Amino acid sequence: MSELPKVYDPQATEQKWYDFWLDKGYFHADEARQGDHYCVVIPPPNVTGMLHLGHVLNNTLQDVAIRYRRMLGDNALWMPGMDHAGIATQNVVEKKLLSEGTDRHELGREKFVERVWEWKEEYGGVILRQLKRLGASCDWERERFTMDEGLSAAVREVFVRLYEKGLIYRGHRIIHWCVRCHTALSDEEAVVSEGGEKGHLWHIRYPAADGGEGVVVATTRPETMLGDTGIAVHPEDERYQALLGKNVILPLLDRPIPIITDELVDKEFGTGAVKVTPAHDANDFEMGQRHNLPTMTIMSTDGKITEEGGPYAGLDRFEARKKIVADLEERGFLVEVEDYSVPIRRCQRCETVIEPYLSKQWFVKMEPLAKPAIAAVEKGELRFHPDRWTGVYLHWLNNIRDWCISRQLWWGHRIPVWYCQECGAENVSREDPERCSQCGDDELVQDPDVLDTWFSSWLWPFSTMGWPDETPTLDKFYPTDLLVTAADIIFFWVARMVMAGYEFMGECPFGDVYLNSIVRDGKGRKMSKSLGNSPDPIAVMDEFGADALRFTIVSLAPIGQDVRFDRDKTEFGRNFANKIWNATRFALMNLEGADLATWPEQAKPDGLSLPSRWILSRLQTVVEEVRTALDEYRYNDAASSIYRYLWGEVCDWYVELIKPALYGDDAEAKRLVGTTLVTVLDRVMRLLHPFMPYLTEEIWQALPMQRPVESIVIAPFPEAVDAWRDSEAEQTVQAMMDTVTAVRAIRSEFSIAPKEPLTLRVATESPDRLEAIRGYVANLARVDSIEALQQGAQPSGEPSAAIVGLGNIFVPLGDSVDRDAVSERMLREQGKIDKELAAVDKKLARPSFVEKAPADIVEKEREKAATLRGRREELERHLAALRG
Repeated sequence: MSELPKVYDPQATEQKWYDFWLDKGYFHADEARQGDHYCVVIPPPNVTGMLHLGHVLNNTLQDVAIRYRRMLGDNALWMPGMDHAGIATQNVVEKKLLSEGTDRHELGREKFVERVWEWKEEYGGVILRQLKRLGASCDWERERFTMDEGLSAAVREVFVRLYEKGLIYRGHRIIHWCVRCHTALSDEEAVVSEGGEKGHLWHIRYPAADGGEGVVVATTRPETMLGDTGIAVHPEDERYQALLGKNVILPLLDRPIPIITDELVDKEFGTGAVKVTPAHDANDFEMGQRHNLPTMTIMSTDGKITEEGGPYAGLDRFEARKKIVADLEERGFLVEVEDYSVPIRRCQRCETVIEPYLSKQWFVKMEPLAKPAIAAVEKGELRFHPDRWTGVYLHWLNNIRDWCISRQLWWGHRIPVWYCQECGAENVSREDPERCSQCGDDELVQDPDVLDTWFSSWLWPFSTMGWPDETPTLDKFYPTDLLVTAADIIFFWVARMVMAGYEFMGECPFGDVYLNSIVRDGKGRKMSKSLGNSPDPIAVMDEFGADALRFTIVSLAPIGQDVRFDRDKTEFGRNFANKIWNATRFALMNLEGADLATWPEQAKPDGLSLPSRWILSRLQTVVEEVRTALDEYRYNDAASSIYRYLWGEVCDWYVELIKPALYGDDAEAKRLVGTTLVTVLDRVMRLLHPFMPYLTEEIWQALPMQRPVESIVIAPFPEAVDAWRDSEAEQTVQAMMDTVTAVRAIRSEFSIAPKEPLTLRVATESPDRLEAIRGYVANLARVDSIEALQQGAQPSGEPSAAIVGLGNIFVPLGDSVDRDAVSERMLREQGKIDKELAAVDKKLARPSFVEKAPADIVEKEREKAATLRGRREELERHLAALRG
């Protein structure tokens, strides 16, 4: 039997066991192994990434899931890897080059890409090493990278297949353009701020060409008026019927533009007339196409006004805005300026304001791909947890737009299209072509753009397993079982993976999607570098240990609710680890030399004491609770069940109840409680292992028993043993605990010293149960004598409490109790309760609160009212006892 050190030291434990697990190959899945299998693919972190608390929660949940399934005996694969993160990685390397006095253009494309690969090899992947510190049990032998050779081949294969099916095309469309990153972005990468941003709505008069009054339009982007080629009104808007077919004059540039009608115009918004700028607004582009309006690009890719902007050419877009507004006002065209909340899109990476821009880009037709992804939910092949995200997923797919997949970057998968310089043909190929497929000429130039990062990520579940080749890994582990990810990439990644899965594999890539909580700070703010409110997880683990952080963050994360976290909360997990450690160490010290094992599961052990029968019986309920919670992805509920049992029952009660046997001379009694305690610790360590892998391995290895396997990692997850259930023992010990708790509360309420002798009188409905617990109550509650009263007896002048399954208990008050002082304190408390209760009742009496407030808030108020009433009734009983 190993002796545990006095203090648990995570630093001495964690690396030792992680190296042991890796050496033994416990995390490696085997395609040749028979039996059930289970697979999770990691959401690939960016190669530039550093571990943050969102990663901690997400990857701990994945690790809990995979360790649980591994202990169930499944052939469990957790596939790791990293994303090349096009824009993010290119930005990092460009900044490094600037610090060296050069830039990518000076280097040239080929040299720049070489520098990015060098950076990736030297600095990339830090986050994966940090995940190992967290305890992530990935199959590291299979680590993939979205630009490794195999995944690059998969990307080309997909592009070619979709192109050949007519689902990839190149065309002029309005796209989201980042003037900082100099690239197109997808809809999901151009993020609209919640609630909009403070801005203005400028009302501008466009005079009629024939000298009439003209029309007034409203815009949030007055600089784009330089590219206006029309004014649109609704065809049924009577206000403008006389102007249809006529021209107005574009202010400042004095260019005539026509008034057209289009049903897209909202008659109720503003004046009912809108400016049409086909090259700088998606709706305007479609309108311009319908009415053959010219397109004028008045802004360059770096956000400056072009020559089309006349006197404003060369100005930055926002400088041009100020000058245009000033000129409009000076020349009498500015009618009104009003404050307005503007839904501004910003680049997800650099937060620069996005510019809608007419550009020739590559797109994927999404509607045909979306249909099977929609049907997946309707058929029950895809399930979201929590379920409310199902509606969000379906809404996006039912309103899906084509996906812009080209990016004006150098780092990423180069678009596999070569343009023939002789005949102009597009050559799309899996291999680099030597000649044009149309005319045979060898003058071919590859498209300079790269593919959107997500174009490789959407293939992740099957490309990581060797697709397009038919591999044993793909055959064994695809489709995967569970995806754990953040809700904010449900469109970027989840929905697209589902579409790719059906298109290229013919089935959904995973059955269940668990969307984990957002981690916020203690004030409810999203964690960010700018706010400085995000603790460094590595520093937290250095201080508290990885297990403490893992257990804390999972316990704080109910499914579907955000997590409020601050560094100090990790003390919860550390205190739990220390409690387990100290209780186990105490037990092992007192069992030294005992001949111990664990109880066999076939039958109930003979000769067990009441506490041992109780703790074994309770364990079976806890095992069922934990297994059910894990199967239903209620990870925090599973953690809570273990916590309540291990801390609140094993440590707080069972260890105290068996101390007489541990300290005594009866070897058989010590053997019985020792075997029971080792049995409990063995099983509860296995229950806890997915959450706290390091601590549980250390303790499990120290238990004085025969271990069926070499490590807890591959030990069987506990199952409930019906033979160990004992409902009578559970009810009896519960009555004992309630009695001891009630007596301790009475001591506290009436200021009775802990060592002062007490008499306990019990009006019991169950004399046998009272006899069974008499000794335990006397010992734990420091009661000198226990008297049995007739059922229904009501002694006056004695504080009382009702105990379920036992009856009413009474404690006669001695002369040491200062009745006046206690009464005065209780009356003060009662007064405070009355005020608080009146406020809660008033709130609950308001229909506006009950009907409009969230249901959980209303329920909390009702629970608060019930608690206050219960406490008031208790105080009333105590005051009556004091009055005699």
